[in-house]
Amino acid sequence: MILNKNKRSNNNPFYDETLKKRHKKAARFKAFTLTSLVFSVLFLVFFLSDIVGKGMPAFKQAYLNIEITYNEKSLNNTRLAVEKKYRRLISRAWLRNIPRQVRENPSLMNTTSRQWVLADDQVDQYLKGHYSKLKKKDLETVKELTKYNFLRLSFTTIFFSNGDSKIPEYAGIKSAFIGSILTLLITMAFAFPIGVMTAIYLEEFASDNKFTRIIEININNLAAIPSILFGLLGLAIFISLFGMPRSSPLVGGLTLALMTLPIIIVSSRAALRSVPDSIRQAGFALGLTKIQVTKDHVLPLAFPGILTGSIIGLAQAMGETAPLIIIGMIAFIPDSPSSFVEAATVMPAQLFTWAGMPERMYIEKTAAGIMVLLTLLISLNGIAIYLRKKYEVKW
Repeated sequence: MILNKNKRSNNNPFYDETLKKRHKKAARFKAFTLTSLVFSVLFLVFFLSDIVGKGMPAFKQAYLNIEITYNEKSLNNTRLAVEKKYRRLISRAWLRNIPRQVRENPSLMNTTSRQWVLADDQVDQYLKGHYSKLKKKDLETVKELTKYNFLRLSFTTIFFSNGDSKIPEYAGIKSAFIGSILTLLITMAFAFPIGVMTAIYLEEFASDNKFTRIIEININNLAAIPSILFGLLGLAIFISLFGMPRSSPLVGGLTLALMTLPIIIVSSRAALRSVPDSIRQAGFALGLTKIQVTKDHVLPLAFPGILTGSIIGLAQAMGETAPLIIIGMIAFIPDSPSSFVEAATVMPAQLFTWAGMPERMYIEKTAAGIMVLLTLLISLNGIAIYLRKKYEVKW
């Protein structure tokens, strides 16, 4: 029966002897693609699990309950405000705030009170089960405090309410977050209108000639240039040539605007191109001018796609570090900037700095910062997808 079947197949003029081999190749190719997909998903799960596992402890910090004495001696030397055996267990940053506490509340003067105070980073790491450099005497004190529930890990807002600090337990992301917001405001204020107007001109008004083709080629090439070159360009033009303040959100925003501009132009042109020509022809048939057709009909229909591309470009700019390092936005900035010309840093640069610090507590703060940055990036991409689905017109 099998021989007869093969014989009939061979007698069929439409029978292809390589069909079985091609099916096997297709099955192997499908298996390779599925394997790659599974590998990518597993890597993403591993990456996110590692980041979350390392970052979650940063939202809790160690506090110890001890007696604090407020008097003239403790104001002159804040270490004298606590007993000697606790001095190495308390955060230096908290001790420095004792004079400010007395200024804000003068009734504390010449009093002694028991309160929860911020612990040193080594105590914090010990309570979290990590390696610490506590001395033997300090370790005995820590165990004693833990025994009587005078030492605990509590949720803290320091990570969100403080700026950068050389003291690990007192470092936060507030100044970098505000710097990022100010920088992105400058980026969109310049890149969005210039990019959209350029796209409208090239797509709707410019004639197809050698000059416009050169412009289009250069725009596409700019989208593929390494970002660090935009940092060198910003350093040469905005700082060296125009004398703008170094490390400011103004310079950072303009530098990122140069980098984001090609993305906005390309995405805006694609959105304008997606509007059917019948819309334009109907407008011309009613006697409208080219400007009226573009402004009142084509642009409103293409605007959801333009907005989506702009948001994606903004999300990419938010995660950039290399160009901002070149213009000095990696400086130590403990205070939040209040204007566009003050020295500032951004979240990616702040995380880059923390990743190189020797103290182990900066590892969890770096991971927590990555969680915040990923949340913002995913939110921006989610907004872009939502706007595209809600306002997209099906033709």
